[in-house]
Amino acid sequence: MMNPLLDLKTLPPFTKIKPNNMVEAVKTIIEESRQQINQLVESQTKNTINWQSFVAPLEAINDRLDRAWSPISHMNAVVNSDEIREAYNACLPLLSEYGTEMGQHQGLYQAIQNLSDKADELQLDEIQQKILNDDLRDFKLSGVSLSDEKKKTYGKIQLRMSELTAKFEQNLLDSTMGWYKDLQDESALEGLPQSAIKAAKQTAQANGVDGYRLTLEYPSYLPVMMHANDRALRQEVYTAFCTRASDQGPHDSKFDNSKLMPEILSLRHQLAELLDFDNYAQLSLATKMANSTDQVIDFLQDLANKSQSQAQAEILELENFAKEHYQQEALQAWDLAYYSEKLKKHKYNISQEELRPWFPENQVIKGMFEITGQLFGISFEQRDDVDIWHPDVRFYDIYNSHNQPIASFYLDLYARKNKRGGAWMADCIGRRKDGETTQKPVAFLTCNFNAPVGEQPALFTHDEVTTLFHEFGHGLHHMLTKIDYAAVAGISGVAWDAVELPSQFLENFCWVELGLDKIARHFETGEPLPKEKLERLLAAKNFQSAMQMLRQIEFALFDFKIHREFDPSEPDLIQTILDQVRDKFAVVKTPEFNRFQHGFSHIFAGGYAAGYYSYKWAEVLSADAFSRFEEEGIFNSKVGQDFLEHILEKGGSQEAADLFVAFRGREPSTEPLLRHSGIGQ
Repeated sequence: MMNPLLDLKTLPPFTKIKPNNMVEAVKTIIEESRQQINQLVESQTKNTINWQSFVAPLEAINDRLDRAWSPISHMNAVVNSDEIREAYNACLPLLSEYGTEMGQHQGLYQAIQNLSDKADELQLDEIQQKILNDDLRDFKLSGVSLSDEKKKTYGKIQLRMSELTAKFEQNLLDSTMGWYKDLQDESALEGLPQSAIKAAKQTAQANGVDGYRLTLEYPSYLPVMMHANDRALRQEVYTAFCTRASDQGPHDSKFDNSKLMPEILSLRHQLAELLDFDNYAQLSLATKMANSTDQVIDFLQDLANKSQSQAQAEILELENFAKEHYQQEALQAWDLAYYSEKLKKHKYNISQEELRPWFPENQVIKGMFEITGQLFGISFEQRDDVDIWHPDVRFYDIYNSHNQPIASFYLDLYARKNKRGGAWMADCIGRRKDGETTQKPVAFLTCNFNAPVGEQPALFTHDEVTTLFHEFGHGLHHMLTKIDYAAVAGISGVAWDAVELPSQFLENFCWVELGLDKIARHFETGEPLPKEKLERLLAAKNFQSAMQMLRQIEFALFDFKIHREFDPSEPDLIQTILDQVRDKFAVVKTPEFNRFQHGFSHIFAGGYAAGYYSYKWAEVLSADAFSRFEEEGIFNSKVGQDFLEHILEKGGSQEAADLFVAFRGREPSTEPLLRHSGIGQ
């Protein structure tokens, strides 16, 4: 039977892709790509090389591998099994070795350099020149200029890092999936909303047991922490959650990430030194907007300093409230979300659970489409003739204002067994011009919300609605690009600390009356969110915002400092730096057994190593961008078109800082973020 991954010209046929297809496809495509690239390089001379004869065919070669790897990687995340995991892991070293080989390919590098040298003669445009400049930078970061011996070392480091980061993610998934708590009596769940109780019952039934099952997946974990009256239950669930993949708590020690983290950091440090950087933080910034490690530290500390006094006041208010109203002294980590929810209810008479009936899934999606359609002149249509990996998945096409199809996306909303936690957007297909045709971009949009229970539709919390908008913002960045070169279309080629701009920007529409009017309708009556609930929701927007700001800064500083200050001779440095950051900036004391870092997959298994600060960096950009909408009209079509033209359509074809200034008319300011967060006002 033909391997369905070998020559993908259409959408991936997920039901036909088997684990044994995966390794075969990757091996075959890599070998054929290697031969094609070598032939391509040999066919070029300094005099004859031009864009059409070299870059266009090179792009087609690379796209074939991307098209095959995308569904493999995605299936590993959303329908994980032992067989898929084994195939996925077998592909990683092949991809790592090939990536290193191409990054150090002297002939390929020289051809790009020759083309760059002829840029003026060939009248290459600014986008083409940026692609070449980015390529030359990436070649140097891949060690193309290293000695043969150092190139071998570089390759070994990359190979080992791909193994370790994959193992880190798998340990976290296995540890998360490996813990559960079965309860026979509903009274043990006293305080939890009915939606969470029904979900726990449904989870138990799905696993063939009576009663109720709690897990460490977010839709199960968060309701316990926020609502369970049983303090011992909260402590047990918190302990299990914050010790995942570690040497602490109730977990199997074979899933412990303790030894992986220092080895990952050590390898990154070695990589940085090979490339003549002092540390990995410096290497990380080579592809980002920020100019220096000091600038990043100063940026984070400045935000922390502006937030700290308000955060201290917020935690004091919480402690006093718990003591006065519930006689609870000395709050512990497993008490914070519980009493915070009660304080929020006390101050604003509003709760996430109370709002669920007004955020039924279909209305939220309809409203999200209306908002983005009005802003950017696009429309959406669901299509059912698409091969999907799970019955819950839906597929949509996007049309422009001329009713022409321009992009598509898969939507996978619900948490389930063998699906990675969290929410994310990933590329399925990237936009590029292929001869006379344009390859339309396709995205994966994935969340982990509670599924419908019985006849009732899925009802989201406002936080979940915001999460969906966030990921959809990433998706629009990928899908609405008008750039025809894969290297800088959509999110490709965008500085990492600007990638979060569109996603965080779109969240703002969940916090304005005109946006909520489109999103919120009661699932039974169709009535909009009552005025008094709307006012209370908006009043509560900045509840404990300074504490939340400091928490994110704590994560960002920890990430940046361990990559800037790593010393392989100090094995306990990770915990030491985390403790130092917490001592200086955290207003909440963390239990000694907490092993947050063991589950910090963003930096140990994702793309955010020495880059987690990007969330705050981009939040400054997104708040400032949205402030123009506040000034000129939330649904001002001119402003929406400007955002589309300068940010979403341009992708990575120009420097992120230049695109922001083109949209905003000036350099970014932190004032809108602090104002939106209610800090220092």
